[in-house]
Amino acid sequence: MFTPSQHDVRRFFCETFRKVHSGEILTPLEAIARDWILQHEEYADALGDTEAALAADYSVERGQSNPFLHLSMHLSIAEQISIDQPPGIRSAFLSLAQRLGSEHDAHHEMMECLGEMIWNSQRSGLPPDGATYIECVKRR
Repeated sequence: MFTPSQHDVRRFFCETFRKVHSGEILTPLEAIARDWILQHEEYADALGDTEAALAADYSVERGQSNPFLHLSMHLSIAEQISIDQPPGIRSAFLSLAQRLGSEHDAHHEMMECLGEMIWNSQRSGLPPDGATYIECVKRR
């Protein structure tokens, strides 16, 4: 299993941002990241300076949202939808996106459910509960 470090993730998004703005060829994963980066122009400053990105502290106490976590969640959800894992997530997403009239807004709603599932798993020491995650998405 691939487990990138915090710095790996930040470098990936910063490098993708750089490649997008210099017109370089992207890998398939970078192309997916590009789509989300372009929808979050507010993150341009954070993505434009790799050294600052590596040093940045996005702790809850500082009250800033973490652009790298946010973009990572978009990537995770996009992957879940593309492979329908957990089974049923694609259908739940499509229904939510239709109700909201926006795939982007649906992703943001799903982030709440994904975060809750991960938090519960970490707290309980049990594997993530995909069925509960899907039910949460359906309730949004």
